[in-house]
Amino acid sequence: YRILRERGVIETAGRRGSRVRPKPATTGREELRVEVPAGGRDLSTGNPDPALLPRLAPALAAAAEQGDHRPVLYGDDPVDAELVRLARAEFDADGLPTGPVTVTSGSLDAIERVLAAHLRPGDAVALEDPGWGSALDLVPALGLRTVPVGVDDDGPRPDDLRRALESGARALIVTDRAQNPTGASVTASRAHDLRAVLRAHPETLLIEDDHGHGIVDLPLHPLAGDTRHWAFVRSAAKAYGPDLRLAVLTGDGVTVDRVRGRQRLGPGWVSLLLQRAVIRLWADGAVDRAAVAQSYGARRNALVDALATHGVAAHGRNGMNVWVPVPDETGAVARLLQAGWAVAPGARFRLASPPGIRITVSPLTPEDITPLATAVATAVRPSPVRVYG
Repeated sequence: YRILRERGVIETAGRRGSRVRPKPATTGREELRVEVPAGGRDLSTGNPDPALLPRLAPALAAAAEQGDHRPVLYGDDPVDAELVRLARAEFDADGLPTGPVTVTSGSLDAIERVLAAHLRPGDAVALEDPGWGSALDLVPALGLRTVPVGVDDDGPRPDDLRRALESGARALIVTDRAQNPTGASVTASRAHDLRAVLRAHPETLLIEDDHGHGIVDLPLHPLAGDTRHWAFVRSAAKAYGPDLRLAVLTGDGVTVDRVRGRQRLGPGWVSLLLQRAVIRLWADGAVDRAAVAQSYGARRNALVDALATHGVAAHGRNGMNVWVPVPDETGAVARLLQAGWAVAPGARFRLASPPGIRITVSPLTPEDITPLATAVATAVRPSPVRVYG
């Protein structure tokens, strides 16, 4: 019973006995959504701007023609060699350790497979707080425990990470750039400090998510190299479109081999049609990375600056989201809805951190900035005290 309890398989309730812990496929976090009123503006989704996504038809047509010429059959290599070459070249340029490359159905699929390859139910995972809501849901769904690590504009706080690892966390998931929801990006100095913590805990499973690749203008400062097992994943979703459902993953040999082996027993592989479409988009420079980063940056910085003129602090160093700390999360979301703006409640992204709201800037136009900042400033102020006679 003690071992089962330590592993998180069961939970005890005194005289009421013990029971097997549930492993929910979904959590209450998924219910924390807002209904956008008719005529309202939806800034809650975290989606990229469709106008900045490349046209997929030419790339898919070229990939289909290649498939018609030589159809993909069972037993073929599940990863296109040209995609490996392109990905590996960029990994090398960014200073990542040498490692094999494979392909998964997006970042979350990669993270799930890596966690399952190394951890057992009851193990603890250090997670950014605030952090990506899907990752915060995934960890308990796998029967794992969450340990919050505070985040500032430079990334995870080293002291928080040290405490998490000293308390027994066996894995760390970190977003290197354009962190969702805060826009934090790991700086060179912060990476140095985090690597020092990881060197003291070399058995930590490190998972790095660079989902902002292709839409960011800040350099990458990876953490990989100081732990025995590591994985680094890049998704095509934000730069090329969420429906491509493709990410490239590199890591140490054991981790990547386990991911590949388990994948063979499930979906088998990620469609070579999609892989070759991404190759075409990537090789042809279908996305002007600098222009996309500048577009998101202009909207993000304009909103942060406009909020500052109202005395409202906001965070958004990189990416397509702005995080605004608020004293009353529910009230702020409700008041903004009344003003015609739908934003994401911070509870979707938090474990133990203070309240906030997330604003996705991708739908914004320059004309939206001033009225939105005014509405946010009004919404985050405490409600006036009413005196009744």
